[in-house]
Amino acid sequence: MSSWPLFPIKVLTTKVGSGATPRGGEASYKELGTPLIRSLNVHFDRFRREGLAFLDDGQAEELKNVEVRQGDVLLNITGASIGRVTQAPPDLDGARVSQHVCIIRPIEDLLPAFLRWYLASPSQQSLINREQTGATRQGLTKEKILNFIVPVPSLTEQRRIVAKIEELFSDLDAGVAALERAKANLKRYRAAVLKAAVEGKLTEAWRAENPTTEPASKLLARILTERRQKWEAAQLAKFAAAKKEPPKNWREKYVEPTPPDATGLPELPNGWCWTSVHQLLTEPTCNGISIKGTDSPPGVPALRLNAMTSSGFDYEQRRYIPISNELATDLAIRAGDLFVSRGNGSLHLVGRGVLAQEPQELVVFPDTMIRVTLFDSVELRRFVNHVWSSRLIRRQIETKARTTAGIYKISQRDVEGFVLPIPPAEEQKRLVDEIEEKLTLVSTAEKLIDANLLRAARLRQSILKQAFAGKLVPQDLRDEPASVLLERLRANRLADERNGTSEVVARTRRPVKSIEFERKADQ
Repeated sequence: MSSWPLFPIKVLTTKVGSGATPRGGEASYKELGTPLIRSLNVHFDRFRREGLAFLDDGQAEELKNVEVRQGDVLLNITGASIGRVTQAPPDLDGARVSQHVCIIRPIEDLLPAFLRWYLASPSQQSLINREQTGATRQGLTKEKILNFIVPVPSLTEQRRIVAKIEELFSDLDAGVAALERAKANLKRYRAAVLKAAVEGKLTEAWRAENPTTEPASKLLARILTERRQKWEAAQLAKFAAAKKEPPKNWREKYVEPTPPDATGLPELPNGWCWTSVHQLLTEPTCNGISIKGTDSPPGVPALRLNAMTSSGFDYEQRRYIPISNELATDLAIRAGDLFVSRGNGSLHLVGRGVLAQEPQELVVFPDTMIRVTLFDSVELRRFVNHVWSSRLIRRQIETKARTTAGIYKISQRDVEGFVLPIPPAEEQKRLVDEIEEKLTLVSTAEKLIDANLLRAARLRQSILKQAFAGKLVPQDLRDEPASVLLERLRANRLADERNGTSEVVARTRRPVKSIEFERKADQ
């Protein structure tokens, strides 16, 4: 790279500019018309057509100064996707860009693909992250982009570099696609394991060898008896604390838990029975606490919603809140309790369940979770924890979830009403062992796949780094010398300036909802 001449982008382009929001905003987008390229269409791997908007003739005319041509380099210049870069596909010649996307149109001596991959390289992405500005929404200014320095080897060397990058990336893409397919297959296998578990198919052979096992109905009867006894003990303790004699009819105030509605549910294996979550509880469900906290002590540790993981709680995801020791004790997380996500912006995450492992210190749970205290049986709690991820429970959660302001929520009553099967006590242990053996293999494979996906991403960056260090392809002495290229670029630049033909820094000029490229984009 040391022999490659360096130029600012403003010397290497015939057009640099961003668009604007068309009159009428997003509500005015059409199903057909002139395509409008937005930041969501620009990705490193490819141009993505999902979410492509369309403009009518009037809107397209307003944005005529940012008309896309085949091969234009497209760079995202605002928001979380800043720095993502790709090329405009051939069939979108004549499209327009929004204010969040910048067109960069190179001169003939700079291949668009070379510029695209250079802007995607680690050094340039690092520069983009350093150079972005803006108080509320990060953005790149026109001046900064025009002054980005680009190394320019000869066209023949550019072609060799681009060809090698795309050859290696093609191999990488094939490998990544295979890994993604394997990951999707593991997800389907996980669902199949849980489906087989709740239908009793995982322990079919075990039941055949153990036909005299005590049925689950007797286990459920013991749970209901213990539930009532615990309630009665709590009531007597209240009367004693108040120094009152219990009234004659105090036991009649006990409310029996709601039985399951098994209408339409499949037939269960011999010895199994349907139950509601409400019947399995030994104390009422409970929401956590909502109170403003801080990221560091003092205060009582309280988990954040993102502490919920597939393998239990991440107790490091916490904040600290000012509450009394008495309240903290009431809301303390106990090993074996099931915690359910009460609300989430994603339907597939609301109602997610986590079986708490033993915390190392007192930690309370937030208002975004519901505590579910089940009958004190390790096997039953482990079984319910796994069943909670099955389609049987997910269907019930997603049916009951209500959305307000984009947040899906379920209530304590919803959770208590969910219906699930329980196998006999002896079969539960065998079933949970079978589930965990298979899901452990799945988790191990998923971790290996994720490690290889991360390795592929790092290798992609390494390829780009080597390419623009001049180490990816060999040098060729027959290539045009840098001095010749340098002189031609200077001559072309002078000619453009004399003739006034350069379109660098073209931008949309109109009064309605326009955005100056120099300013940060706050939309």
